Amino acid sequence: MMNSSAHQPNRPLPLAGVKVLDVSQVMAGPYCCMLLADMGADVIKVEPPGSGDQTRGAMGFKMKGPDSMGFLNMNRNKRSIAINLKSDAGKAILFELAKDADILVENYRPGVMKRLGVGYEVMSKINPALVYVSISGFGQSGPWAERPGFDLMAQAMSGVMSVTGHGDGKPVKAGVPVADIGCALFAVYAALSAFIGAKNTGQGQYIDASLFDSALAFSIWDTSEYWGTGQPPVALGTANRMTAPYQAVKAKDGYFVMGATNNKLWQKLCTILARPDLLQNPAYQTIAGRLGHRDDLITDLEISFVTKNANEWIDLMLAEGIPAGPILDYPQAFESEHGKHRQMKIEIDHPLEGKVPNIGFAVKMQGTPQQVRRHPPLLGEHTQEVLEEAGFTSAQIESLRTQGAFAA
Repeated sequence: MMNSSAHQPNRPLPLAGVKVLDVSQVMAGPYCCMLLADMGADVIKVEPPGSGDQTRGAMGFKMKGPDSMGFLNMNRNKRSIAINLKSDAGKAILFELAKDADILVENYRPGVMKRLGVGYEVMSKINPALVYVSISGFGQSGPWAERPGFDLMAQAMSGVMSVTGHGDGKPVKAGVPVADIGCALFAVYAALSAFIGAKNTGQGQYIDASLFDSALAFSIWDTSEYWGTGQPPVALGTANRMTAPYQAVKAKDGYFVMGATNNKLWQKLCTILARPDLLQNPAYQTIAGRLGHRDDLITDLEISFVTKNANEWIDLMLAEGIPAGPILDYPQAFESEHGKHRQMKIEIDHPLEGKVPNIGFAVKMQGTPQQVRRHPPLLGEHTQEVLEEAGFTSAQIESLRTQGAFAA
């Protein structure tokens, strides 16, 4: 039964009327702004003429048009204008757009926006209520602030890589860009918090978000172990620091994941396996014991697991309430019955590409379901439109053009 917050056709998206200037490139900034756009914000992507966002030309395979699949998956629901912020005419446009903007997001190296003359000090005088978000690798201050920052460096220097992989000495990063995406999520949370505050007080603020800080903020279990024991945590593969068994294990036809995370589930697991010897083993009587003897424990369990296929064990465990699941690749995850039900693959109509696949919305809003209102924009596609909305006349736009506002 639908509740009182069920979708109403004429109900606006939560951020309808919020204006965001996306002065960012690559991943963390654009992803942050796409999340705001998906919630209804009018996101104007401010790009350098000629090349635009670096991600437009990224990845090693070609699409029909000039933009990469990566760009197409981080920039839906936005409009693009192409202006040269190194020119006075280009800056004049950004100043005008900022007058009624709510949020600005940029992810250039610290100091670049200030040197261009469009830093927070300048923009806040134009619009005191503006929320100005700077995303960088290591933050706006500190000994590493001036370093170029990307996800790989943030994972390495935050400690994340030290606990990723199997501890054989060869460094491994997380398979997905946890520092980039994590920073985007934290930036959204901070930007919207500051935006609500600005609505109440009329005062915006400056937000300093970094990949390094965000990656460290994810490290709850690892840092808790370090502070609790005094020993740096090490990589555990798929295992967990808090309980065992809770990892990938080997069955007859390959690996699957399972977790008997408390004593009740452990007892159920031993019953399913018909292994009273495991229940009676003094080393495995408690969670602490099983953690302390994890390698021996998994070896003992796999003696039984290799007698059946993974799906057989998964079905048996799920029937008893023991968490378990297969290890899927991306095609299998998207094409699974559940992935389809959750609409985690959607298609967007694009003027050059036709139907473009996109990752679906990660959260589902019942009252105001997110919508694909706009295709990922072509470079500068909305320059004329946005400027006219801002009050520029045709003559003024032409004058700006002759002054180099739109030249690379």
